[in-house]
Amino acid sequence: MMINGQTLDLAFKGFKTVFDGAFNTAPAFADKVAMTVPSESRDETYGWLGMFPRLREWIGPRHVNNLTAHSYTISNRKFEATVSVQRTDIADDRLGIFKPVFAEMGQDAKRHPDELVFALLKAGFDLPCFDGQSFFDADHPVELEPGTTPVSVSNVQAGAGAPWFLLDTSRSVRPIIWQTRENYEFQAITQSSDHHVFMNDEYVYGVRARVNAGFGLWQLAFGSKAVLDATNYAAARAAMMSYKSDGGRVLGVTPTTLVVPPALEGAARKLLNSELGEGGQTNEWKGTAELIVTPYVV
Repeated sequence: MMINGQTLDLAFKGFKTVFDGAFNTAPAFADKVAMTVPSESRDETYGWLGMFPRLREWIGPRHVNNLTAHSYTISNRKFEATVSVQRTDIADDRLGIFKPVFAEMGQDAKRHPDELVFALLKAGFDLPCFDGQSFFDADHPVELEPGTTPVSVSNVQAGAGAPWFLLDTSRSVRPIIWQTRENYEFQAITQSSDHHVFMNDEYVYGVRARVNAGFGLWQLAFGSKAVLDATNYAAARAAMMSYKSDGGRVLGVTPTTLVVPPALEGAARKLLNSELGEGGQTNEWKGTAELIVTPYVV
């Protein structure tokens, strides 16, 4: 094959087609638990987190809610994956042997948000969210009455086992924020005048992105390291459904999604899918949540 601009363009389009096909068909779950927020700068500050404007009877002037009560910043991070293809391989029309590499690159790019989102969920026992407490914590401050001392509210169960997470993903705001400055883009260096191409006699292909994950509302998530059984699952659901905002408003949280590592898949499926529970009783928790099994919370 003669190497010229047309053949290099065809090679790029072929590799990109393989990349895009794998990217579009790879299974991923991040968008089920995270809300996507476009970013316009190197970082974004979410001052509105923790605010829950509520409808009230209109007596007198409007009551204006301050949306800068908290400050939580997510800084974008750069990610890349790069491979090289020898000029001789393109000249010898050996492009087919590289298709699995570009397919894997596409799949990895599609799964990358899962890696960041669910790893952050796992780290929520230690990392702070908008109120300064760990995302999963026993002492989230909630001011039930204006001007009173905040009470401590928990969204965590103590334990020493594998972690599992109960989430409400039914709302516009999600437990996790997926922030995108520059989405995943397939690129190439194929100009003969490029220093790398000239010195190494090879072309470079890669994917890059500027993205990051951060915590949304802790009220929409519950983390546990206790045994995943009907008793602890019921306690987690009850706790979430009783959460109130500052001012004492019931938030109406509805748990919809259970996230577990592979080690807890059996227990989770038994809890959510079995007709009968322990002792042959009717399993009241059947179908109460969608199950996500992911290795990124191990």
